Amino acid sequence: MTKLDTLGIIAGNGVYPRLLADAAQKAGVKKIVAAAFTGETDPELKQHVHLIEWMRVGQLNRLLKFFNQNKVHHAIMAGQIAPKNLFDLRPDWKALLLLGKLKERNAESIFAAIADELTRIDVDLLPATTFLEDCLVAAGLIAGLKLNRREEEDVDLGWRVAKEIAQLDIGQTVIVKNGTVVAVEAFEGTNEAIRRGGTLAREGAVMVKVAKPNQDMRFDAPVIGVETIRVAAEAKLRVIAVEAGKTLLLERKAIADLAAQSKLSIIAR
Repeated sequence: MTKLDTLGIIAGNGVYPRLLADAAQKAGVKKIVAAAFTGETDPELKQHVHLIEWMRVGQLNRLLKFFNQNKVHHAIMAGQIAPKNLFDLRPDWKALLLLGKLKERNAESIFAAIADELTRIDVDLLPATTFLEDCLVAAGLIAGLKLNRREEEDVDLGWRVAKEIAQLDIGQTVIVKNGTVVAVEAFEGTNEAIRRGGTLAREGAVMVKVAKPNQDMRFDAPVIGVETIRVAAEAKLRVIAVEAGKTLLLERKAIADLAAQSKLSIIAR
């Protein structure tokens, strides 16, 4: 893509916004401005950007004003907003109008509507993988031991079910053990689904996370970070399977090391 002078980051939680800011600067972006959310964004992001503005989740008008004032014409959504915060939302008048028009309120419909609002002020929302293309996983075994036949079969089952629930816009993650689906992700998010699945399976379960069939890569790109691996290890999972070419693997070396310690295999297919 052409070089950008200014990039806006709509910063959710985790390390993703920080890694994105670093990668964008490395690619020659001169000024990075971040819209950060109280109780979500890691305060350390301040050290990685030129300008940061703190706001509540739901202050849409403030976000638009902030980008407008700083002549932001390209932005990236990086990092999740915890699903519970989308429910605890105290929307400003702009967000209220936006939510009032939505028949279905899920992450995708809300973010798509925000993208439309950004377009109105001449802000182009770029794919969430921009500047982080090196972090997209290629097919194959990423960490840990080769899968046995039972685990391969569980991945096959999990893949089919995950693709179905993703198409229905329920979630993108499924936990399977010995041919039984023990947990399906819904609004609670991946980590909570892993914990629930781990409790039910006790140990040795397989997690499958896929992209939606028509995934809008501007938001909600599947991401696996160190925190996901930590939660999976605590839940005594045995395998994590993700979709190659669509999933971002953040901090790959740290992930591989932690997976090895936890006897956890990670594969992309």
